[in-house]
Amino acid sequence: MSKVSQNLLLQRAEGEFLKGDYEKALRSYGLILKDYPSLDEARIGVYLSDLGAESEEEAQALFDYYQMIKAEKENAVEIIDSLINSLDITKHKIQELLNDPIQEEVEYGDGICYSDFLALVKSRGSFKKTFEDIMFSTKVVITDKDEFIDFVTRLANEGFDEMALGYLDATSSLFGDDQDVLALYNVVRGAQK
Repeated sequence: MSKVSQNLLLQRAEGEFLKGDYEKALRSYGLILKDYPSLDEARIGVYLSDLGAESEEEAQALFDYYQMIKAEKENAVEIIDSLINSLDITKHKIQELLNDPIQEEVEYGDGICYSDFLALVKSRGSFKKTFEDIMFSTKVVITDKDEFIDFVTRLANEGFDEMALGYLDATSSLFGDDQDVLALYNVVRGAQK
């Protein structure tokens, strides 16, 4: 293979990556690595294509950053390798947390449905402790009015009255003049005393 064909292969792989076709890009970068095992751009392309299948936003951001710094910095490959290594370590730590028996029922990502959250509360024995453990890492997904009322009531009773008021204010347009939901303001005020 000549230098020109190597560059053409890289351009094709990059084009596939930019289109979001990570599987094709991974194959193309892999073929380049077969003939040029020490080519940094192909090695980084393989990793980012693999990452793109899981997290398109992260992969595209790292790819854009690499394209930006590779012409300016001699150590661009080292910088990207360091970022990639940091991502791997972070993902490994998150995986360990997900495998922790205490956390195993918590579904990260889109959130945890309220019934699963209540099951976790039951198994741990404390609404407050369970909510404190997940409140910064995941959302509790409320699917109906009864769940909402129960959740806000529990928040107020466990000392999260400001948060309960925040939920009430944020969702007031969803429930309109529903008297059951409006009565929650009295529940929260009662818990504040």
